[in-house]
Amino acid sequence: MTTLARTSVAARRNVPAFDFVLVLATLILSGIGVVMVYTATRGSLLAQGDDPKTFLKKQGLFVVLGLITMVVLAVFDYRRLEPLANLAYFLIMAGIPILLVLVQPDLGTAMIMVIVLLVMLAVAGLPIRILIMLLVGTALVVLVAVESGLLHHYQIARLTAFLNPNTHSNNPYVQSAIYNKQQAENAIGSGGMFGSGIGHGAQTNLGYVPEQQTDFIFTAVGEQLGFVGSVGILSLLGIIAWRVLRAAVRARDIFGRLMCAGLFAFIAFSAFQNAGMTMGIMPITGIPLPFVSYGGTAVLVFFAAVGLALSVGVRRRHR
Repeated sequence: MTTLARTSVAARRNVPAFDFVLVLATLILSGIGVVMVYTATRGSLLAQGDDPKTFLKKQGLFVVLGLITMVVLAVFDYRRLEPLANLAYFLIMAGIPILLVLVQPDLGTAMIMVIVLLVMLAVAGLPIRILIMLLVGTALVVLVAVESGLLHHYQIARLTAFLNPNTHSNNPYVQSAIYNKQQAENAIGSGGMFGSGIGHGAQTNLGYVPEQQTDFIFTAVGEQLGFVGSVGILSLLGIIAWRVLRAAVRARDIFGRLMCAGLFAFIAFSAFQNAGMTMGIMPITGIPLPFVSYGGTAVLVFFAAVGLALSVGVRRRHR
């Protein structure tokens, strides 16, 4: 082999392993999200005499800012964060924010944080018996919270509506939760196999589904894009979660492995919870659908998660 050929091979080996599949799936999904947010808000804005593109412009801006965040974090060496992570005990570092979020109250986000923590502890090698004890302890805390009145009425109503959807309770919170669940299922079911077409969903255009641009954005997907489009959206989310998990498996250091495992749990559970609650297989919570739901904070956080996973993947060849 000539010197030039050996140099070329060595150069290719030193090229960072940039995950184009992860980036492409993220871009496609966020683009679809912008369209879905527009169709979910256009009707109500027109009825109010407002600019029908208000949420379209905002979501587009959020996506651009998210892309910038993703690129910056992908270039950033994630290993510089490791000394900061070692300053505090793992459970203490995670437990305090979880309690603060729960007090807000934001039960859905607290649930995600607990899932992420348990997955990261499992990846870190915590014994199974300890994980089981933590799960049992979490269940006991939830039980105490329900029985002692720490949860708000609407949170208990959402659990009641999920566990007993056919109840005839006079509680307005329960009735509201059941109504939201029924309208979400009706919107998804009306889409059929191929959907009514973008911008042509009756349930979406007439605003039957509350908070459709945020918590219930998957109903707009189901009605307008149908079963095929919904499967496509879930497949893109699955690809993103898979590539983040792949970055965890291929990471050369425990910190990168733990971080990507937590990011995988965050993205995967958020997608499962959001889509699941619109189909009646999960209780209703205020968890957004990754890269699709409207909201600046959510968009930036999910793009940041992808950026950190890219940072781990790019540096996997370097010890």
